[in-house]
Amino acid sequence: MMNTFPKLSEEKMRQRLMLPSGKMRVIIDTDTHNEIDDQFALAWALLSQDRLEIEGVLAEPYSFAHHQAPLLAAYEQMLNQEAGAQKEVPIVGSYHSWVQNLVNANVDPRTVKFVLPDEGMELSYQEILKVYALMDADPTGLVFRGSPGYLPSLDQPIQSEAVDHLIERAMADDKRPLYVVAIGAITNIASAILIEPKIIENIVVIWTSGYPSSSNMSNLTSLNLMQDQLSSRLLFDCGVPHVYLPGFYIGAQLTLSLPDMKEWVRGRGKIGDYLYHLYTHNPIHKQRGITDHFARTWVIWDVINIAWLLNPAWVPSQLVCSPILTDDLHWQHDPDRHLMREAVGINRDAIFRDFFTKLEQAP
Repeated sequence: MMNTFPKLSEEKMRQRLMLPSGKMRVIIDTDTHNEIDDQFALAWALLSQDRLEIEGVLAEPYSFAHHQAPLLAAYEQMLNQEAGAQKEVPIVGSYHSWVQNLVNANVDPRTVKFVLPDEGMELSYQEILKVYALMDADPTGLVFRGSPGYLPSLDQPIQSEAVDHLIERAMADDKRPLYVVAIGAITNIASAILIEPKIIENIVVIWTSGYPSSSNMSNLTSLNLMQDQLSSRLLFDCGVPHVYLPGFYIGAQLTLSLPDMKEWVRGRGKIGDYLYHLYTHNPIHKQRGITDHFARTWVIWDVINIAWLLNPAWVPSQLVCSPILTDDLHWQHDPDRHLMREAVGINRDAIFRDFFTKLEQAP
């Protein structure tokens, strides 16, 4: 890596990675519109301002467009098989079930639309404002548009209002760390680090994505990690204090069912009704051809970040060496690397109990 970043001593790194307590300075970096979990996380944070001093909410880019080519290839394979054609079409793994769901729902896979990163960022910005409005909260001076795309190279950070605000807040206080809650692609944060590397000394990035660093699985299936692979790699390499919350195995346990939503969320203020609406009109269900809720749950992934801040005992973690993210998105290990904190478990019931209890106070 050509870039030069501040190197924290092991003592300083351990201090930054201590379990949080008291009232914390927080910035939330979110792709709020990509599905429904970010809205839960943002609402919970706004209901927890006795502990979280929210200094900004930043809109991230997102896109599912990388699914389009393999989805259409799987559909072509299905059509060829139905026609008895002998044409060789590559096997496209799990996309077969996606195509079958769409066909069963009378949806032509060729009509499925995927927003591009700039549109995803703008939709997320507007969704942040909507959550604020539903909670009668004032977003003035707190909500910012982020990058319209992913990091093109380490020499080309993407400046935006979000990045400027993150840098400004990070440099405003060198005594109390700024916790950066990252619940999407890491582009805004990577750009801020590249533009002003000194923020490494003042921030702690809490990011959810991918598999545990002990896993031999490819992280290709992690949307947060694979969209902007350069930024993802930078996060593990640059030496910024980092709390890594694996989505698979750990965050994946944060499921809610339709009965949960009816019993504990619907009717709890305007935001409760909106979260219920999102659950019952999940855009990913529409995109994937899912037409019912029978015996289904949905993972509310991104509340894991807020959970770790509010009570780290709900998300047990340990210090490990930061792994190397390879070009094929597997983990490699070097015992001489700097430390990070990584989640190893989760208390699903305690997390949702706190969320449901606070939702009773929603306006």
